[in-house]
Amino acid sequence: MTRIGMVATIAAALWLTAASPARAGLLPVSYAVAPESGQFRWTYSIVLPTDAQLRHGDYFTIYDFAGFQAASNSQPEDWSFSSANHGPVPPGTLPPDNAALPNLTWRYEGPDIIGGRMGLGNFWAVSPYSTAADSYFTASTHRTSDGKVDNNITPTTVPVPSAVPEPATLALAGLGLPLIGLARTLRRRSSAK
Repeated sequence: MTRIGMVATIAAALWLTAASPARAGLLPVSYAVAPESGQFRWTYSIVLPTDAQLRHGDYFTIYDFAGFQAASNSQPEDWSFSSANHGPVPPGTLPPDNAALPNLTWRYEGPDIIGGRMGLGNFWAVSPYSTAADSYFTASTHRTSDGKVDNNITPTTVPVPSAVPEPATLALAGLGLPLIGLARTLRRRSSAK
């Protein structure tokens, strides 16, 4: 788990146990990465806060999920899924968004859930990458107190490709290794005389 992922998890856990109600939309309280058929399942646990309600059409988005495998997602009943390289982005939130990487969005399709502070379940998707990087999570829900739309943004963690040497670096190594071998051979011959 990355440092920002641990901080977000600890902050969310502290927030959930606080006596006073907090004001925020859906929150990712933890994530887990597990091997699955040569790939990796990224699972996010999502919580509905105290002063939030979930209405038909409310949603959350995880940005820049590298390597998303089509049709590899899962979600609890009453949720639908979509992926796109752009948005949706709730008004008032400005997450950095790499247009070359897919964003994963889960939309609530069930009956209204009034009265928060409850776990909504696990949402997951599969990627060939297990290396983690910091990204963002946005959500659009409604406040229990006045019914107004509540948009939020919070850090989360996503998969990224492992660092792979550039072709030029590999070419230099390919040229250098034989030269090192030649130098050792010449050194052995000169010390054997």
